[in-house]
Parts: sequence; C-alpha cells; structure tokens
Amino acid sequence: MKKKYLIIAILFSFFFTNAQTSDLETEKKDEIKLNIISPLSGTFEATYERILNNKSSVGITTLYVFNNKNSNEDTNYMISQNYRRYFGKKYAAGFFLEGFGMLSSIDGKRIYDTSDNLTYTKGSDVIDYSIGLGLGSKWVTKRGLIIEVNAGLGKLLFNADKTDHDQVARFGIQLGYRF
Repeated sequence: MKKKYLIIAILFSFFFTNAQTSDLETEKKDEIKLNIISPLSGTFEATYERILNNKSSVGITTLYVFNNKNSNEDTNYMISQNYRRYFGKKYAAGFFLEGFGMLSSIDGKRIYDTSDNLTYTKGSDVIDYSIGLGLGSKWVTKRGLIIEVNAGLGKLLFNADKTDHDQVARFGIQLGYRF
C-alpha cells in the first residue's frame, strides 16, 4: 500500500516539475534593441540579448560613429558584451545590474600647439579593452515590445595613458522586440 502512494507521489512530482520547466521553455529567449537617442549624437547602437533564465541574460552591443561632427564622444566604435541579473518579478524584466566588457577604438590624446592653445592635433586612435558595471530597467509588453533605460561606467585597462580619459560610459534609451 505504501508503495502505491510512493509511486503516485513520484508521478505527481514528475508531472508538476515537467509543467514548470515547459513554461520556461516556451518563453521567448531572444531580443534585439536599438538605442533611440544615439542617432542624435551621430552614432548607431544595436544590441542582441539572449535570455538564459528568468533572472539572467547575456548580450552583445555594437556602436558605430557615423557622424563625427555631431558626436562629442572620443569613441570611434565599440563592441561590448554583458551579463545581466534581473530583480523584477516578470520574466527577464524589471530592474537589473550588469557587468560588461568593452573593446573600443578611442581617439588618441590631443596635442596642443604651444603658441596657440586653440589648435591641436589628434593622436592616433587607440584600441583598448575596459570592464565596468551598469544598471537599468526593462519593461516588456505581452506582445514582446521592449523599452529599456540603462547606464554604466567602465575603466580602460591597457592604453588609458594614450588617450585623454581613462573611463568609458554607456547609457541609452532602447526600443526593441523579444522573439
């Protein structure tokens, strides 16, 4: 008699466990996003994010400067990867913290003319890697539309002495789609 109850309990636990994992498996796991404020500064930024589970994801972001006249940044391009940890109640949404690594091409040091401080020549571009931390929040509709706000700050690791700064910043308002 006890064996029957044990078998029934095992079967029920198997079915409940299977139902819980199947709900997570049917969730959409891929996202693409565009930073909507980056074109105002002469740049294009796009992100792909892969959701690992309901509380974490990994992503890759690319930024390219297409108009240096509008851009006040020293960055020429960057490729950044991140890991995010979500603290919201919804699936991979709400407040998040992220750690990121960034490979970037940055303008070299400005060398000022000694007779006139208004003219300078730009040093050669510097490629460097940086690591940093960021935070933000993500809202996802039932149809998969995404609105995200994020900001982050990182530190150049290898060639900071060849540029005019030793930090990198990330910020944006992104619109996207989860599929």
